[in-house]
Amino acid sequence: HPHDIGTLLDQLGIAVRTGHHCAQPLLEHLGLGPTTRASFALYNTHTEVERLLAGVAHAMKVLK
Repeated sequence: HPHDIGTLLDQLGIAVRTGHHCAQPLLEHLGLGPTTRASFALYNTHTEVERLLAGVAHAMKVLK
């Protein structure tokens, strides 16, 4: 569940958003539920992106 992924990433110091992101009608129309969203900006570093990817891989392993 997206909230589980969010919690695991938070424990690693990685901030993401979980839920419907003010788009619940659209997500329901598309047949989707809540999601986990990472946002990027110009100031994000390559290291931060690698850390996010490692965190997602860790969460996937834990939640299998």
